[in-house]
This record gives sequence, C-alpha cells and structure tokens, in this order.
Amino acid sequence: MQIEQNISLRKLNTFGMDVSARFFSVVDSVESMTEVVKYCTEHNLASFILGGGSNILFTKNVDAFVIKNNIKGIEKVHEDEEHYYIKVGAGENWHQFVMHCINNQYAGVENLALIPGNVGASPMQNIGAYGVEIKDVFHSLEAYHLKDRQPVVFSGGECSFGYRESVFKNKYRNQFIITSVTYRLKKKPDFNISYGAIEQELNIMGLKELSIAAIANAVINIRRSKLPDPAVIGNAGSFFKNPEIPVEQFSQLKKEFPGMVGYELENGNVKVAAGWLIEQCGLKGYRSRDAGCHEKQALVLVNYGNATGEEIYTLSEDIMNSVKIKYGIHLEREVNVI
Repeated sequence: MQIEQNISLRKLNTFGMDVSARFFSVVDSVESMTEVVKYCTEHNLASFILGGGSNILFTKNVDAFVIKNNIKGIEKVHEDEEHYYIKVGAGENWHQFVMHCINNQYAGVENLALIPGNVGASPMQNIGAYGVEIKDVFHSLEAYHLKDRQPVVFSGGECSFGYRESVFKNKYRNQFIITSVTYRLKKKPDFNISYGAIEQELNIMGLKELSIAAIANAVINIRRSKLPDPAVIGNAGSFFKNPEIPVEQFSQLKKEFPGMVGYELENGNVKVAAGWLIEQCGLKGYRSRDAGCHEKQALVLVNYGNATGEEIYTLSEDIMNSVKIKYGIHLEREVNVI
C-alpha cells in the first residue's frame, strides 16, 4: 500500500480544479482497497472515493484520505438466449467499455458513447443520454461497505434508480465503494434513434444499414459538435438536471413563453429543457473571468483555465437564481459539489 500526502488532484478531475488531498492512494483490486479502508479505520481517517472525477466540482482541499478506484477488468460471466452478462471493474473508463461492447456486438449502451467518467459512477448517477439510462441495461453491482468492511451485492431494485439518482447518492451516500458492475446486454439490438438528433446525424452520415456501431458513431459526432472536450476546456458535462414540473405549470408557462421546450412523462409531469431555460436568461456563452457557461451548450459550465471551484459554484447559483426569477422553476445541480 503506497500512501501519499498533500497530492494535487488537478489532473484527476475534469474541471481541472487544483485542490489537494490530505492523503491519497490508488487501489487496483478489492484486496488493496480493503487494506486502505482498514488503514483509514485504524487511524480514524475519513475516506473519499474518487473515480474518473467527471462529475465533481471541488471547491476546497479534501481533508480526508482520497481513495482512487482503479479496479479494472471486463469479463463475460454468463449468457442466455437473449442476453450477455458483462462484469466490469469500476475503474474502467466508461467510453472504452462502450467501444468494447460495440466491437463484440453487445447491444444496449451504444447511445451512451463518449460520456466521460468511469464505470463505477454509471449506476451511482444512473447516467443517461439519447433515450437510454443505465437502469435499462443494469443487472447487478458489487460494492464494499466501508463501515462493516464486507462486500455486498445490489440488484436493480435495491439501487432505487431515478433520474440521475440512485441509493448511493442519498440513503447510502459515502457508505459504499462500488467495485464492479454487471450489465445485461442484448444479443439482438433494439435500436433507439428517436431521441435528439441521432436520426438526422445518421442521415448525414449516409448509412444504408443501421447498427450499434453506427448509432455510437452518430452519438459521438453529436457530442463532439456541441460539448467541450474536458482535456481542452475543464468541465463536468451537464451541470444541471432537466427539471420536472406539473403539467398545469408547464401549460401556464407555455402561454407566456411559447418556445418553451418540454417533454411529457409517464408520471404526468413535464420535463423541461434546462439548457433552453438558461439560454433564454441570456446566460449561454456568459463568462466571468475563467468561469463560464459554454457557448454551444448552456447546460455545461466550464473552466477556461484558472477558475476556482468557488467561482464555478457562484456562477451556478447565479444561473439558478435567474431561472427561478424568470420562470419560477428550481434547477438542481447534477454535479456533486465538494
């Protein structure tokens, strides 16, 4: 077990925030993780689990033992007549796993190509894009209980998946380390191209035959055309969730703002496009020093170089206040603020 002190996390979070960890260690197996957790317990140290760092805004140094989850491995553990069951280490890069599925004809995650971050965060956030969410392909996960120091298996129902939510973001927050996720992927693809601009992009690509590779490439093209690359401009993807409001409220707002974008849900509410709300407040492309709202996608807050976490957070507060004043709608952050 190698323990480092006062280590910069700048290269380990996609916002590029230059904060430090009081203690730091990389774990690449359940055994090494167990050893670090035991050390934290014996020395009465709080622990902080870090994956790909793609959904975090650090506003201060981390006065804890930061455990970098780097557990790898991709394995087909079972198959039946319709599905492959693929077990993946939590430290695997998400997009690389998606491309592994494409190359092996495992269908179901092609719409989720190019989402930043690691596999371990996928069920925690119930990541989703273009009409697909993790809950649609999830089978189970293995997690390590920090207090009991025991492995636990969670089924889909036990994860309580919601919109960018799971039991690990609320009830069991900071109580488990996800070590692996098993996905149930289809042998026969069920193409989902009705959401967003996928169908339009496929037409532009001039493809004659639909495939999971084609859909993944279309999604990659769309995302690259409108979302900043974290390697170039610091960001954590969509900073806010799309809010849900009662249909009655949406109808009233639609009268006053005819261009308002919303999608009816099965629960009777309407999911409103947060990016549209922010853009209509005149904040798309807004910049204050090195903290900004991206010029092509208002949902994405960016660090143009040397913004602090506090500056990004303040910008998010200003955006939330502007939307609340103009539309009476409360925006909720999707990014975890530390």
